[in-house]
Amino acid sequence: MTDSELRIRIAQSLAEVPPAAWNACASELAGNSLKEKHEDNSSPKLSTQGQPANPFVSHEFLSSLEDSASVGGRTGWQPRHLLAEDATGHLRGAAPCYVKVHSRGEYVFDHGWAEAFERAGGDYYPKLQIAVPFTPVTGPRLLAASGPLADGVRGALGDALKELTTASELSSSHVTFLTEPEWRALGHRGFLQRTDQQFHWENDCYASFEDFLNRLASRKRKTIRRERKEALRAGVEVCWLTGAD
Repeated sequence: MTDSELRIRIAQSLAEVPPAAWNACASELAGNSLKEKHEDNSSPKLSTQGQPANPFVSHEFLSSLEDSASVGGRTGWQPRHLLAEDATGHLRGAAPCYVKVHSRGEYVFDHGWAEAFERAGGDYYPKLQIAVPFTPVTGPRLLAASGPLADGVRGALGDALKELTTASELSSSHVTFLTEPEWRALGHRGFLQRTDQQFHWENDCYASFEDFLNRLASRKRKTIRRERKEALRAGVEVCWLTGAD
């Protein structure tokens, strides 16, 4: 799309964006990501009622973070969402963006980068973070409505991230827990490609916590039990809330 056909603007809150318009952009890429995982020709479990297949990029989830004051205000997460609109003002793409003054809540540890940047005489903060706050779950970050122009819209969003970083005098822009196609596409646009590692715990049909502990070596069992006792001694309480609760 040419510049006359596409306009990039910044929304300082998701309240400025109609939920249906945002979710229409989030649904297309999330749906494709799901379909890639169903190579056995089984039907992918797409969500209903216009909701994205990946709930964490939905308007409802992201706006709930703003409504609850988890982001915004003095949290160090200032919403600066990128919106790509066509000549008629129709939303064609979006990216959840935040200006950060710290590196907390990202689950990607870049403190070494920050220290090196500052030793070289620069200010690492503020920086631009394209992510879902407090959610280390892989998902789409450059959202585009379905259609033949989707790839062009995502490319325009990628270029806009660089322009926003420069225009706002931010040190850098970081896109975290993105999909592999986005990771590759941004690499072609000059972004430094970074890989990381996650460790996942899986429930191997444990009947109880003691069942889990009994499958560990004695030394590890003792360590876990000691740590749990120390946590309880500090007055920590764990409450389970479900549904309407």
